[in-house]
Amino acid sequence: MKKVLLAFLVVTNLGLYKQVFSQEAVPVQRIISVDMSQEKGKTSRVWQKCVGAGRANEGLRAEWQEQLKQVKKDCGFEYIRMHGLLHDDMGVYFEDEKGNPIYNWQYIDHLYDFLLSINIKPFVELAFMPSALASGEKTGFWWKANMTPPKSYPKWSALIKALTEHFTERYGQEEVKTWYFEVWNEPNHKGFWSSDMQEYFKLYDASARAVKSVSADYRVGGPASAGTGWIKELIDYCDKNNCPIDFISTHQYAVTKGFLDETGKTGTIFSPNRKAITDGVINVRHQINSSSKPNLELHFTEWSASYTPTDRIHDAYHSAAFILDKIKGTEHIANSMSYWVFTDIFEELGIRATPFHGGFGLLNYQSIKKPAYYTYQFLNKLGNVEVKNTDSASWVCKSDNGNIQALLWDFTITQPEDSVPDQVYYKRDLPSKDKGTVQLKLNNVPKGKYTLKVTKVGYKSNDAYATYLQLGSPNQLTRAQVKTIKEANAGNPEIAKQVEVKGDKLFNYTLPMRENDVYLVELEKE
Repeated sequence: MKKVLLAFLVVTNLGLYKQVFSQEAVPVQRIISVDMSQEKGKTSRVWQKCVGAGRANEGLRAEWQEQLKQVKKDCGFEYIRMHGLLHDDMGVYFEDEKGNPIYNWQYIDHLYDFLLSINIKPFVELAFMPSALASGEKTGFWWKANMTPPKSYPKWSALIKALTEHFTERYGQEEVKTWYFEVWNEPNHKGFWSSDMQEYFKLYDASARAVKSVSADYRVGGPASAGTGWIKELIDYCDKNNCPIDFISTHQYAVTKGFLDETGKTGTIFSPNRKAITDGVINVRHQINSSSKPNLELHFTEWSASYTPTDRIHDAYHSAAFILDKIKGTEHIANSMSYWVFTDIFEELGIRATPFHGGFGLLNYQSIKKPAYYTYQFLNKLGNVEVKNTDSASWVCKSDNGNIQALLWDFTITQPEDSVPDQVYYKRDLPSKDKGTVQLKLNNVPKGKYTLKVTKVGYKSNDAYATYLQLGSPNQLTRAQVKTIKEANAGNPEIAKQVEVKGDKLFNYTLPMRENDVYLVELEKE
């Protein structure tokens, strides 16, 4: 018999709120019981510190900027990191006929002025090599990022110093002191750096000293490595050579097959390890703590379910619970966890031809919000004080104005076998299975009337890809189809009603839980 949850509460004489079921009642399998008077401390915002974007030139486009405004409003990201700041399409570096450098900051100014106008700071990635300064012609990706070392380190150092001086002049030293300068991207991977580790250390040394020559207070770090590599090696190099370093940055993705997928034709497989990502963050923090520089900040400047923008898990509802699980496991270990990326306007493999193609973004080309988007929007709604809670898949928080929020989820890895790539498995319609119920039991809730709101992400709940499948997976979307998908997945509460907490100060609420469901429960004090 199907278990059906009625969307209303029964108020007993004791002021106890009980969820009522029609037909067969589902037994409670999980209880989240907290005392609202027992504060754990300030709510962690490690997830909010930074978010990724494809490359700098994409940030000059109107639609990219409109999407970032919306993401800032709903999710509150503080910094943004992107590739290609020094790439030729940003017009930064030229040489005259005598080989004298010519600098041009106009496109960078346009981009950074916009970022700061919406209160997002740049996490400055110093890459890739301008062709006029490059020692070779090896490039990667559709937009041909030059991955070779500089032909002249003095000229490279002069470029980085001049750029840093320009930032200081334009935005002021106090502002730039709040930024981060990261040297290169994934130099331990052949798809981003044509040379070896020692050559990268030479590049890092030149770059870090150039930044610090402008202000000793500016923060510089690296190695921005793939798969958490070269951490100990970079720290040891800086220690032995008295080279400045303020933070470690690195990347990790939850896949078990392949590495960098430049063609988009290599199948990827989601890791069956529930501790994927989390174990990597713990390991890097341990390396830092055990080093000669244990106080270095740790920034994961890229992470996601998969490293390729052709992985359908990025579009699937499964990604929402995955993200929450990883943030929960790392929130007190890393200084930032920068999700890769905020938008499908992302061209490493070229311009994508379909509206849902497994792109990294929280938003697709048409600004349709994916389930992952709502994960970050829900996180942004958590109050500033976290309440003590022994449940490992939830947060319970409260705000200074008396509002209460509970964010809870189920994280289940459903992929059946290693032989099924994500590009096949997550492209399908994948109904979720029943996981029973979750009882939310809040004790010592201040007496009074509240507006109860319950918002869900899961299979066919704020699940834009499921709606897209129902429309027949069209290669191109009409305006009407975009409207249909957006309206069906607008993030509206499934339940919104008035409730009252009486003398016993107890609030009980039971929710049906299915695989990879995510719930935001809000009590807004009236």
